Amino acid sequence: MLTATAAGTLLGALWFVPSANASGDQPARTEPSATPTSQVTTQARAVSTDTSSTTGEATRLADTGSFDTTPYIAGGTVFLTLGAGFVVYSVRRERLGF
Repeated sequence: MLTATAAGTLLGALWFVPSANASGDQPARTEPSATPTSQVTTQARAVSTDTSSTTGEATRLADTGSFDTTPYIAGGTVFLTLGAGFVVYSVRRERLGF
Protein backbone atom coordinates (compact mmCIF):
# COMPACT_ATOMS: atom_id res chain seq x y z
CA MET A 1 0.00 0.00 0.00
CA LEU A 2 2.88 2.37 0.75
CA THR A 3 4.36 1.73 -2.70
CA ALA A 4 1.07 2.60 -4.38
CA THR A 5 0.85 5.78 -2.32
CA ALA A 6 4.40 6.76 -3.23
CA ALA A 7 3.73 6.09 -6.93
CA GLY A 8 0.52 8.10 -6.84
CA THR A 9 2.25 10.97 -5.08
CA LEU A 10 5.06 10.95 -7.64
CA LEU A 11 2.63 10.94 -10.55
CA GLY A 12 0.65 13.73 -8.94
CA ALA A 13 3.81 15.80 -8.49
CA LEU A 14 4.86 15.17 -12.09
CA TRP A 15 1.51 16.54 -13.25
CA PHE A 16 2.85 20.03 -12.43
CA VAL A 17 6.05 19.69 -14.48
CA PRO A 18 5.74 21.73 -17.68
CA SER A 19 6.36 19.93 -20.96
CA ALA A 20 9.33 20.88 -23.10
CA ASN A 21 7.70 20.23 -26.50
CA ALA A 22 10.99 19.11 -28.01
CA SER A 23 9.54 18.30 -31.42
CA GLY A 24 9.66 21.31 -33.69
CA ASP A 25 7.34 22.24 -36.52
CA GLN A 26 10.22 23.26 -38.75
CA PRO A 27 13.12 21.07 -39.89
CA ALA A 28 16.47 21.57 -38.18
CA ARG A 29 18.82 24.14 -39.69
CA THR A 30 22.17 22.91 -40.88
CA GLU A 31 23.81 26.34 -41.02
CA PRO A 32 23.63 29.14 -38.47
CA SER A 33 21.61 32.15 -39.50
CA ALA A 34 23.68 35.14 -40.62
CA THR A 35 21.15 37.75 -39.52
CA PRO A 36 20.06 38.14 -35.89
CA THR A 37 16.47 37.47 -34.99
CA SER A 38 14.09 40.30 -34.21
CA GLN A 39 14.18 39.44 -30.50
CA VAL A 40 17.96 39.79 -30.38
CA THR A 41 17.78 43.08 -32.27
CA THR A 42 15.10 44.43 -29.93
CA GLN A 43 17.09 43.41 -26.87
CA ALA A 44 20.25 44.99 -28.27
CA ARG A 45 18.40 48.26 -28.86
CA ALA A 46 16.97 48.18 -25.34
CA VAL A 47 20.40 47.58 -23.83
CA SER A 48 22.03 50.31 -25.89
CA THR A 49 19.40 52.88 -24.90
CA ASP A 50 19.61 51.88 -21.22
CA THR A 51 23.39 52.10 -21.08
CA SER A 52 23.56 55.41 -22.96
CA SER A 53 21.97 57.25 -20.05
CA THR A 54 24.58 57.49 -17.30
CA THR A 55 22.56 59.36 -14.70
CA GLY A 56 23.73 57.13 -11.86
CA GLU A 57 20.67 54.89 -11.84
CA ALA A 58 21.01 51.28 -10.77
CA THR A 59 21.47 48.66 -13.46
CA ARG A 60 18.17 47.16 -14.57
CA LEU A 61 17.99 43.55 -15.64
CA ALA A 62 16.27 42.54 -18.85
CA ASP A 63 12.77 41.10 -18.71
CA THR A 64 13.19 37.44 -19.60
CA GLY A 65 9.48 36.77 -19.92
CA SER A 66 9.32 34.30 -17.05
CA PHE A 67 5.98 32.66 -16.43
CA ASP A 68 3.90 32.57 -13.26
CA THR A 69 5.23 29.79 -11.02
CA THR A 70 2.53 30.09 -8.34
CA PRO A 71 0.59 26.95 -9.42
CA TYR A 72 3.79 24.90 -9.46
CA ILE A 73 4.77 26.07 -5.98
CA ALA A 74 1.28 25.48 -4.60
CA GLY A 75 0.94 22.06 -6.22
CA GLY A 76 4.38 20.95 -5.10
CA THR A 77 3.68 22.08 -1.55
CA VAL A 78 0.36 20.24 -1.48
CA PHE A 79 1.86 16.99 -2.74
CA LEU A 80 4.88 17.28 -0.44
CA THR A 81 2.56 17.75 2.52
CA LEU A 82 0.40 14.84 1.37
CA GLY A 83 3.45 12.58 1.07
CA ALA A 84 4.77 13.61 4.48
CA GLY A 85 1.33 12.95 5.95
CA PHE A 86 1.30 9.43 4.52
CA VAL A 87 4.75 8.76 5.97
CA VAL A 88 3.67 9.98 9.41
CA TYR A 89 0.48 7.92 9.18
CA SER A 90 2.33 4.73 8.24
CA VAL A 91 4.96 5.17 11.00
CA ARG A 92 2.23 5.80 13.52
CA ARG A 93 0.32 2.69 12.44
CA GLU A 94 3.49 0.63 12.72
CA ARG A 95 4.27 1.86 16.23
CA LEU A 96 0.72 1.29 17.46
CA GLY A 97 0.73 -2.24 16.07
CA PHE A 98 -2.19 -2.08 13.63
